[in-house]
Amino acid sequence: MTDVIIDTAGKVGRLRLNRPRALHALNVAMCASMLDALDAWRGDPGVAAVMLDHAPAPDGDPKLSRGFCAGGDIRLLADSGATDGEAARAFFHLEYRLNHALFTYAKPIVAFMDGVTMGGGVGIAMPCRYRVATERTRFAMPESGIGLFPDVGGGWYLSRLPGRVGAFLAVTGHRLDGADCAALGLATHFLSADRLEEAKAAIIADPAGIGAILDRLASGSGEGTIAAHRAEIDRLFASDVLEEIVAALEADDGAFAREQLAVVRTKSPLAMKVGLRLVHEGAGLQSFADEMRQEYAVAGRMVQRHDFLEGVRAVIVDKDHAPRWNPATPEGVTDHVLDQIFAPLPEAEAWTPHD
Repeated sequence: MTDVIIDTAGKVGRLRLNRPRALHALNVAMCASMLDALDAWRGDPGVAAVMLDHAPAPDGDPKLSRGFCAGGDIRLLADSGATDGEAARAFFHLEYRLNHALFTYAKPIVAFMDGVTMGGGVGIAMPCRYRVATERTRFAMPESGIGLFPDVGGGWYLSRLPGRVGAFLAVTGHRLDGADCAALGLATHFLSADRLEEAKAAIIADPAGIGAILDRLASGSGEGTIAAHRAEIDRLFASDVLEEIVAALEADDGAFAREQLAVVRTKSPLAMKVGLRLVHEGAGLQSFADEMRQEYAVAGRMVQRHDFLEGVRAVIVDKDHAPRWNPATPEGVTDHVLDQIFAPLPEAEAWTPHD
């Protein structure tokens, strides 16, 4: 069974993630095959648009139908990070090229974010011109919980969200629903899940009319869960200094602040600081390629640090959910360490969008 089903329907190129037992998490072969398909379709007059979704689960098993894409190959990254990190860097290099190719693609791409859309799944959905959320969407960049950071363009996308929502998401890894995605502009359209097949068939019949089709089929999503807390988020996460965010949460006796403080205390202090800096710096970068270049340097270093290996152990391997972070507190993560992690790579080692 191929992990990505690649074909055409009418004048629509189709990329269907097909790794249901891993909630369609991306591996090297998946990234490579999607890149190859995009390259082939780029100059093909028989392809007018591209559709990105996931294949149905075998026998409709609901447990295997929950994901659009749950992320990337964490086991590969951890195994590589525990040694020389070479395989992890190769994966990031390829994955980020896929992210960039989607971001810069001239033909319209529509992504159906139906179900779990996290980490690497965010990275392939967000560059698409049209992004469809449903009531089943669960959108997050939860990397601070495993000692990593919101990569695959997270610094670009999160820094361009309203107010301090991007900083909040980078630090806490908070899960958004489909209505939140629509309200924040992470999704361009909200459709009821039972209308997805109708939408896909209509797009295949008329790929030039994607926007109008989605506009016609879209339904009201409501405010979502974040809207009621926007003022609190902007106030409590106003600083780019993690210690000041923690202090603001500690000083507030509201239920929302208490809840977020409890979440923050479970996350890697190093990862949270890296995420905050990424969002801060991402706002000032001039191109998506610049973002990918910076994230590649950061990612290659983070996967070899203690917190990522410990986070994977605690959350994915042993599943005791009791990581022992080092440093254990925000104060222990110095600016010198962050400067080392964010230092540009030598030109010969730096990420590039093309060979």
